Amino acid sequence: MHDIRAIRDNPAAFDAGLALRGLEPHSAPITALDEKRRALATELQSLQTRRNEASKAIGQAKAQKDEAKAAELMAEVAAIKERMPQLETEEQEAGAALDAQLASLPNIPVADVPVGADENDNVEMAKWGEPPVFAFAAQEHADIGPALGLDFESAAAISGARFAVLKGGIARLNRALGQFMLDVQTEGHGYMEVAPPLLVRDEAAFGTTQLPKFREDLFQTTDGRWLIPTAEVSLTNLVREQILDEAQLPLRFTALTPCFRSEAGAAGRDTRGMIRQHQFDKVELVTIATPEQSEAEHERMVDAAETILERLGLPYRRVLLCTGDMGFAARKTYDLEVWLPGQGKYREISSVSNCGDFQARRMNARFRPAGEAKGTRFVHTLNGSGLAVGRTLVAVLENYQEADGSVRIPDALKPYMGGIERLTPA
Repeated sequence: MHDIRAIRDNPAAFDAGLALRGLEPHSAPITALDEKRRALATELQSLQTRRNEASKAIGQAKAQKDEAKAAELMAEVAAIKERMPQLETEEQEAGAALDAQLASLPNIPVADVPVGADENDNVEMAKWGEPPVFAFAAQEHADIGPALGLDFESAAAISGARFAVLKGGIARLNRALGQFMLDVQTEGHGYMEVAPPLLVRDEAAFGTTQLPKFREDLFQTTDGRWLIPTAEVSLTNLVREQILDEAQLPLRFTALTPCFRSEAGAAGRDTRGMIRQHQFDKVELVTIATPEQSEAEHERMVDAAETILERLGLPYRRVLLCTGDMGFAARKTYDLEVWLPGQGKYREISSVSNCGDFQARRMNARFRPAGEAKGTRFVHTLNGSGLAVGRTLVAVLENYQEADGSVRIPDALKPYMGGIERLTPA
C-alpha cells in the first residue's frame, strides 16, 4: 500500500516511480479522490460541530422561552441529522475507492534497481561454483527420477497434472533437504523456527498482497479461507496490527511448509517434472525490521539462502531483478538461480525481496522508536526462499547424477540420510 501523504506531497515522484514499472501516471486520480474524501470529512466534522452547537442553543432558547428560536434551531438540527448519513456514506465510498486505487498499484523500485522490461534485462551480480562436467549426456530430473522413486503417473491419477509422489530414498532425500535447510537457518543464521497455519483469512492474504490482484493464483477452501502459496503470508502476518518496540527488531522467522499455487498463468510452462507444481515444500525466511535495518537485512537474507547452495555444492548465480521483472510488493529483489545440467541453464531457486513498508501499511504493522512515547513508524518487511525444497531436490538429482542412473548424496545431507550415500535405480 502506498503512502497517500507522500503522493500528495510529491505526485511527480510517484508517477516517475510507476513509470519505471511501465505504468501510466496515477497521481491525478488518486489525489482527486483524496481531496474529495478530505472535503467530505471536513464537511462532516463541521456539521457535527454545528449540530452540537445548535443542540446546546435549543436548551438556551427554551430557557429564555424563545420558542420561535428554539423551533428554528430544531429544524436545523433535523436537517443536519438527515444530511449526515448521506455524507458518511459518501466519505466511506470515497475512502474505499482511494484504498482500492492505492492497493492496486505495485511498489516503487529503489534507486539501484536496473530499469528494464523483463527477465532479459536482469543483471548478473555474482556466480559461485563450476557447473559439473560429465563423461556422459546429462539427463533431466524427470528422466532420472522415476527409477529412484519419483512417481508422476500415480500423482496424475490421484490429483491430476503438476503433482508428484515421492517414494523410498527420494522421499527421504526430500525430507533431509528440508530438515537441513531449517537447521542451517535456525542454528547458523538466527531465524526462529515457526510452524504456522496453512490456511489464512482474506485479511492475511491482502496484507502480503496476494489479494486482490493474485486471487487466481490461489486455492480457496469451501469456508472462504486460502491455502498459503508461501509461508511468507503466515509469517509476515505475525506482526499484523501490532506496535512493536524498536528493541525487538529485527525479528527473523523461518518455516518449512507445504505451499499451494494454482499456477494460473503458467499454462504450457515447465509441464515436465517438478519445476512448477501445485503443491511443493519450501523453507521460507521472513524478516521484520526498521527502515534503517532493512537494506543490511536484505543482504543478510540473500547470504543465508546462498549458504544452503554452497553447503550442498550446487553452482548458482545471484541476479538483481530489473524494474519490469520484480514482484508486485517488492522494492528490490535478488534471484538465486541454480545450475541444472539436464537443462543446461540456470533456473530460479530463491527470490529474496525487500518490500519496504509496502506490506506493513496493508497490515498496519508498526514500531515505536526508542525514546519516543507516542510516535510510531511502519516496519519494513522482507521475505525469501531458503530454499524451495522441490527445486533443490531437482538440482541435487541433476548435479549429482551418475552414468548408471544413481545419484550421489551431497556430504552435507549424509547425516540426515541414515548412512545412505547414494540413491540407486530400482
